[in-house]
Amino acid sequence: MGTKLATVLVLPSVAFLVLAGVQTRGLVGQTTALSEFAQQVGIGRQISTAVDRLQQERDRSAGELAGLRKAGGSADRDAAVAALKPLQDASDRAMGELRTAAEPLADADAAWRVAYSEVLEAYDQVVYIRAAVAPAVLSSDTVLSNYHRAIAALLNLLAEPSPGEDQRALTNAVLRYVQLSRVKELSSRIRAELYAAARAGRYEVDDQVSLTDLRAQQLTALGAFRVAATTDQVRRYDQTSVDPAFVSAARLEEQTLPSGAAEPALLPATQWWAASEQRQELLRQLEREVLDDAVRQADDASARQLRDTLLVVGGIVGVLLVAVLISLLVGRSVARSMRQLRGQALRIAQVELPHTLDRLRAVDRPVSAIDVPPAVVDSQDEIGELAEAFVAVHRSAVDVAVEQAMMRRNVNAMFVNLARRSQVLVERQLELLDELEREESDPEQLENLFKLDHLAARMRRNDESLLVLAGTESSRRWNRPVGLGAVLLAASAEIEQYQRVRHDSRSDLHVVGHAVGDLVHLFAELLENATAFSRPDTVVRVIAGADGTGAYVEIVDQGLGMSPAALAEANAVLAEPPAADVAASERMGLFVVSHLGARHGVQVRLRGGHEGLVSRVRIPAELLAAAPPPGLEEPAAPRMLTSQVAAASRLTPGAGPLRAATTELPVAGRRPLAPPAALPVSPLTGLPLGAAPPAAEASPPGLGGAAVPRPRPVPGRAEDVLAPAAGSPAGGGWFSRQGPSSAVLGVTPPPAATPVTGGTNERGLPVRVPMAQLTAVTQPAGPNRSARQEPDPESVGGMLSRYYSGVRRAEAEETTEIYLPGDEGGRRQ
Repeated sequence: MGTKLATVLVLPSVAFLVLAGVQTRGLVGQTTALSEFAQQVGIGRQISTAVDRLQQERDRSAGELAGLRKAGGSADRDAAVAALKPLQDASDRAMGELRTAAEPLADADAAWRVAYSEVLEAYDQVVYIRAAVAPAVLSSDTVLSNYHRAIAALLNLLAEPSPGEDQRALTNAVLRYVQLSRVKELSSRIRAELYAAARAGRYEVDDQVSLTDLRAQQLTALGAFRVAATTDQVRRYDQTSVDPAFVSAARLEEQTLPSGAAEPALLPATQWWAASEQRQELLRQLEREVLDDAVRQADDASARQLRDTLLVVGGIVGVLLVAVLISLLVGRSVARSMRQLRGQALRIAQVELPHTLDRLRAVDRPVSAIDVPPAVVDSQDEIGELAEAFVAVHRSAVDVAVEQAMMRRNVNAMFVNLARRSQVLVERQLELLDELEREESDPEQLENLFKLDHLAARMRRNDESLLVLAGTESSRRWNRPVGLGAVLLAASAEIEQYQRVRHDSRSDLHVVGHAVGDLVHLFAELLENATAFSRPDTVVRVIAGADGTGAYVEIVDQGLGMSPAALAEANAVLAEPPAADVAASERMGLFVVSHLGARHGVQVRLRGGHEGLVSRVRIPAELLAAAPPPGLEEPAAPRMLTSQVAAASRLTPGAGPLRAATTELPVAGRRPLAPPAALPVSPLTGLPLGAAPPAAEASPPGLGGAAVPRPRPVPGRAEDVLAPAAGSPAGGGWFSRQGPSSAVLGVTPPPAATPVTGGTNERGLPVRVPMAQLTAVTQPAGPNRSARQEPDPESVGGMLSRYYSGVRRAEAEETTEIYLPGDEGGRRQ
């Protein structure tokens, strides 16, 4: 954004700079040209002075040459040298001043430099020819031609300055003083011709022709001057021409004009030189004035052009600075608005919208009104409209999220209703199974009923998983602490392959009542996973113990294990519970464990073991409680929807609730080291904890040797493990709000103490006897087995008919209990 904004602001400035540079370059070029023009015009003072000094030296040299040719004596030569010496020195000084003044113009245009070099070359010839004046060995034309060439070069250099085609006034100013200088030059040459004739005492053959030509050129140059000169300059020339000295020289010159047949008069040399010198001085003063006018005009034009250039450059720089300043202000304003808009967008994307979604994910309470903050940029330009568009997008996203939350709330409500309905049906099915199990005496049918009973218990756990998926807490609650060993045994009773689980709990730890149901569910899911993904001939070890102020439980299997990538992904899900989606239904166990752990602050981590997988569960200290005081147990309350579970172990005399510490419990699958004096019976097997099934029951004394039938086992359920009734016809209290009075532990039946074998083979290994181990479970040993009473077929048919009609009625009836998220036990509709 910064680069694009800078480009947008810089490109117009660069374009303006280019155009301004072109304009400034033209102005600077004009200023430079006018400055050089002013310098060239200003050096005209030194040029005119050098011309005047050379004219005096030339004119006097012409007279001295004529006089030397007439007399030819040495005295005359000395007098000529003495007369010319001051004039030559004056010419040298004038040329020296010209050289000094011309140094700054060393870088002037080429035409001026060429003209200046011609001047220096011609003057060098003049210096060289001076030595030939006194001997008079050369003709006058030869000597004077060098002077003529040097003066002509100086006059050309004087006319060299050019201000350009668009500066007519300056061009006319140069033309005026150049024409006046030519008028003065022609007047000087006429003086030289007449002075030479006066010194020689006669006119040469071509003198009159030369004089006539010079006078014609003088009149032409004077006419050009009067045309180019200003009115004031013409007036000043007219005043100069009526000066007595100028008039006197003109009258003397008129005497030399030819008239008819008369010969031109010869003027006195001394008188003519004095009169002509005064006229030349008057022309010199007028030339100086006209040249000063030109220099002043050139300087004014140069200064005006420089001022205009400086003003234009200053204006360009000022406009550029103002434009840059405005661009910076606008750029900073746009950049600040864009930064604010970007910050708001990032805050919406990273903070506000996720916070809103987190609020909306809480489906256990109604969706409250969500306010969308206004735009941070309050302007009427495009950026303000963009900010309003961002707010509109945010508002639309919030509206969609609210609609999704309402839809998710409705779906969760449907899940809860379906789960509650299914729970009602499952509990009624379990109630009917209890009745069937009490009336059934066939071992095979009873075993099938036990399997059906266990499948119904697993269906109930699936219903509870649906409640977790919907974000609703389970209704199974206890108001008193329950032993951790009992919780683990209850979880074992919830799975299909509970016979493979071996418990090792050596600590007296109790779990607070409100977390018992969720912990049973959590451990059941982990145990189900451990038994499902390991070989059937292996065992799953459950190790529990204290971990600082909390407790830990490790579930170790010998299964397939997981790859490091899958293990890391599963731990990530366990650490941060994901939202309910299709993936949650595909891996419901992992999802349920994650959410149950997050609900109670229980940490669940998976790691690779020696063979298989190790699931470590850390229970925080907040979920642990002290053991309930003995002697305060209350009779167990009946289950809400089912009747009591008849346990044959309750018929055992002297059996009461288990109050021993978990360190005294036997480990499932092996014999206890020191069995207690009076062990309670296990609701899973109907036998005392840790006791092997006896082959035959001995007749107690006083009964005449009659065999006492062993109590019939009932299917093991979590509620039977956690809350068996103690001499009371009440139920287990699984769905009771008050729950059981205390925790009573039970374990899975251990294997037979002495396996039955058929001897050994040739390798010394024991030979297995098929079906030998089932005698201790299916029938009591001994000759005094009571005769089995066949059930009445009509009563059995009526019982099954009533069962199926009840199932169909439960499926078809409209229940009045509707369970919504956030409700504990339902709300009457």
